[in-house]
Amino acid sequence: MNICFLMYPWEEIDPENDTSLALIHECIRRGHGVGLCTPANLTIRNSVTNAFCTVLNRMEKIPVNLKTFYKQVKLREEMLPLAGFDVIFMRGNPPLDPIMLNFLDSVKDDVFIVNSIQGLREANNKLYTAAFGDSHSNIIPATHVSKNKNYLIKQIRESEADKMILKPLNGFGGSGVILIEKSAMSNIKSLLDFYITNSDGSSNYVILQDYIEGADKGDIRILLLNGEPIGAMRRIPGTEDHRSNVSAGGTIAKHTLSKEEKALCKQIGPKLVNDGLYFVGIDVIGGKLVEVNVMSPGGITYMNKVYKTKLQKQVIDFVESRVLDKLQAFDRRSRLRSEVDNA
Repeated sequence: MNICFLMYPWEEIDPENDTSLALIHECIRRGHGVGLCTPANLTIRNSVTNAFCTVLNRMEKIPVNLKTFYKQVKLREEMLPLAGFDVIFMRGNPPLDPIMLNFLDSVKDDVFIVNSIQGLREANNKLYTAAFGDSHSNIIPATHVSKNKNYLIKQIRESEADKMILKPLNGFGGSGVILIEKSAMSNIKSLLDFYITNSDGSSNYVILQDYIEGADKGDIRILLLNGEPIGAMRRIPGTEDHRSNVSAGGTIAKHTLSKEEKALCKQIGPKLVNDGLYFVGIDVIGGKLVEVNVMSPGGITYMNKVYKTKLQKQVIDFVESRVLDKLQAFDRRSRLRSEVDNA
């Protein structure tokens, strides 16, 4: 099997904690061919979508340690057709590049893509979370999304809570997430100006959410594979930052899913799978769904450390099974078509 990881550059990988590297390592360990490319390396040659790929050479002895593997693996550069891969694993950081998806549209019927193109289009920003909330559901905190500063200020003033969370619509890794308090209303307008208005006159959407009690103690990252939870961890904020993201100084601890969290996963799992979102990370606070991460959900390496497991094996098992199903369906169709042709 040949797998293309469409992601950030090899040089930007954190060899100790990178989920993408754990997945790549597992693929190499199983003997699969692996190539990497960034969105900027996609190209069309003679009407065929190609990529300038960084290809990992096969290794006779594969180091068990990720950091050692990262240092020892040999790379080469090749231009390769994307339709020649069995799998394209989407691992790019937000924001989503719509041009990249346009390139991939030409191969989406030939290659199994994790996560699907249509799913990424629908779920690449924080608006997707709102799809799980309605008048009969209470799994997301009260959420407002707008560019209208007066409207947002009104919502803050009318909120029964003393605190709310403000974040950019296209942020990731905890970037730009701030805690605002009614006692500091004099600063709110300048904050909204900073978040919404760009220097060129354009504007950005921001998200305003009710603060969930207990958020100061951290959140729960849950990884879902094909709609089912495969791992979870508690992320605890550092002493100098309210964000619980590890990239923002947070720490991690073991976590056993509560009955409420299991019910949440069961409720949203079918929609994720239906949208082609097979490998997803969700963030939960107090039983409320805060974010759905579909582009490059992380956490595998951290969960592996605290639970002494290897979650990447489950992910690649799933990918292999889907590719096998696709190949068997193709073989069956070819065989049946041959019968008809020879009748």
